[in-house]
Amino acid sequence: MVRLNLLLLTAVIASAIYLVHTQYLSRQLFTELHRVQSEARRLELERDRLEVDKRAQATPLRVERLAKEQLKMRTTTPAITQYVRADGTVIPAVAAPAIPPTAPAVRPGAAAAPARRSTP
Repeated sequence: MVRLNLLLLTAVIASAIYLVHTQYLSRQLFTELHRVQSEARRLELERDRLEVDKRAQATPLRVERLAKEQLKMRTTTPAITQYVRADGTVIPAVAAPAIPPTAPAVRPGAAAAPARRSTP
């Protein structure tokens, strides 16, 4: 009977040690999970901030200003544009059509009819 009691006591002690070890590992994993979740939240906030910065950096006005200032680029016009055919030959540039002068602006309420000349 003493042997059975010693065997049962050894089993209970081993079970208790295993339980303590399992709880210790569980607490370690919970702490690690909490740390990783905090890091994920921090990274999410950083990603959102970087997205906002990216949108701010890519505005058309800023891109155009940087292209003109740093890259010395200029806006295209028909006079400086060259068109290339598929075989590699260059099509001569077409001169920009002359813009006809615009008529003077008519004030609202003013007569739209042409002025009449009085005959003597």
